[in-house]
Amino acid sequence: MPLLDINDLHGYYDKSHVLHGVNLNVHAGEIVSLLGRNGVGRSTTVKAVMGLVRTEGSVKFRDQEITALKTYEIARLGLAYVPEHRDVFPSLTVEQNLILGEQRGRQSQWTIEDMYNLFPRLKERRHTPAGVMSGGEQQMLTLCRSLISDPELIMIDEPTEGLAPFIVEQVADYLEELRKRGVAVLLVEQKLAIALDIAQRVYVMGRGNIVFEGTPDALKQNEQIRKEWLEV
Repeated sequence: MPLLDINDLHGYYDKSHVLHGVNLNVHAGEIVSLLGRNGVGRSTTVKAVMGLVRTEGSVKFRDQEITALKTYEIARLGLAYVPEHRDVFPSLTVEQNLILGEQRGRQSQWTIEDMYNLFPRLKERRHTPAGVMSGGEQQMLTLCRSLISDPELIMIDEPTEGLAPFIVEQVADYLEELRKRGVAVLLVEQKLAIALDIAQRVYVMGRGNIVFEGTPDALKQNEQIRKEWLEV
């Protein structure tokens, strides 16, 4: 049984119909990449899962229908969402931001020290206000703040956008560590290299629907799909 199971999902911004019957699933401990050009509905899909856009269809998490739940209720079930724009509390320090990510009354497998081990730069900046850090450092912090709440599934939207190559490598290591410790990942990513390198399965979106599902190797061999839906 999938951890996340999306069936015939439609999504809307006011009168604009963006998602047209998306079918997608993620299993426990699996990294799944969601690929496609800008504007095809990838970000809308993860927002729809979190209850941030109007939807029709079915979204189940651990076999529980969640489409009628509020965003904070979905998060409490064990779903985390890292948006494309790095949302940090700018006046709070790195460590204070991480503390805010902890869920009271819930024992997490992740500690603040784990976050510092994943991204040593955050430990160096632990007493620095988040608002004065670089974009790459803020991205590290956003990823760690979401993870420290101990989700079973983390959905990450364009985590490597605008980052230096060495930070991209750190993000890839972060995602691999999640998988090793049993956390499922739904990754929205433009960079094919990282998306195909770390994922067990990939989906390709086009015009608000899924146009390909398969392994990274199958996508590499499917020149028609890549040319039509991915390459510029």
